Amino acid sequence: MSQDRLLTGLIGAGIGPSLSPALHEREARELGLDCTYTRFDLDELDLPAEAVGDLLVLARAEGRAGVNVTHPCKQLVIPHLDALSPDAAAIGAVNTVVFDGQRAVGHNTDWSGFRDGLVTGLPGVPLDDVVLLGAGGAGAAAAHALLSLGVGSLAVLDVDPARATRLADVLAARFGEGRARGGAVAELGQRLAAADGLVHATPVGMAEHPGLPLPAAMLRPELWVAEIVYRPLETPLLRAARARGCRTLDGGRMAVHQAAEALRLFSGHAPDPARMLRHLAELVGAETAGAEGGAGRVA
Repeated sequence: MSQDRLLTGLIGAGIGPSLSPALHEREARELGLDCTYTRFDLDELDLPAEAVGDLLVLARAEGRAGVNVTHPCKQLVIPHLDALSPDAAAIGAVNTVVFDGQRAVGHNTDWSGFRDGLVTGLPGVPLDDVVLLGAGGAGAAAAHALLSLGVGSLAVLDVDPARATRLADVLAARFGEGRARGGAVAELGQRLAAADGLVHATPVGMAEHPGLPLPAAMLRPELWVAEIVYRPLETPLLRAARARGCRTLDGGRMAVHQAAEALRLFSGHAPDPARMLRHLAELVGAETAGAEGGAGRVA
């Protein structure tokens, strides 16, 4: 039985260890698609991040349905696009580009990936007061997801308080005054003492950035903890949180749900996130068994 061809890819720096190619190609096969998902690694190609526009031109010329975009190109790609989805425009970052006829349209599936991961992985958790640690691109996507889900008060904390405040201002303009406020990491203990949940969106916990992003003593059983890092799936933060009785969510669900939505945009087919979660667990397990090292956030 012949399969429809689907050409896609990923543009970013240092993406050699990315699991996105295998994750997309495995699920595409389940959908009856012959998918080739190619890495356009800026480091391997010896290109600056500003070359993202040239790589988009190349990907379109090769007949690709679209490409994913990761660090450091999620903002740099925007001037090279013809249109943005409303969510990509609001977040100010693009992780998925679809070639729609003569147009290149930017989408952000990180935010919906986090949303769907939280809803399915931690159903029914309280959302009155949530702390977000990290105001970078992944944090911005998670913040939009949290407020879309109805979080009443979101404290955005970052090592750069100005960056946290800028993100909070953007969120307030979209979701309403008083829904989000920015602050410094020094406020973390005070904020967590009254919070329902913590979302961690910094690199701490990746293999190349080992350790805890906060003192374990700040965690208490009533707090739920969600992680953005997915390699490893079991981060020091999640181990510490479970040891203190917290409900936890690893970064794998966000990674899978954002990939599923990107694959849907590329192909028009509906991926199965539950099946993709099994794929991811197998891929991460094989990687761990094969070698210690290699880490990442959402690609």
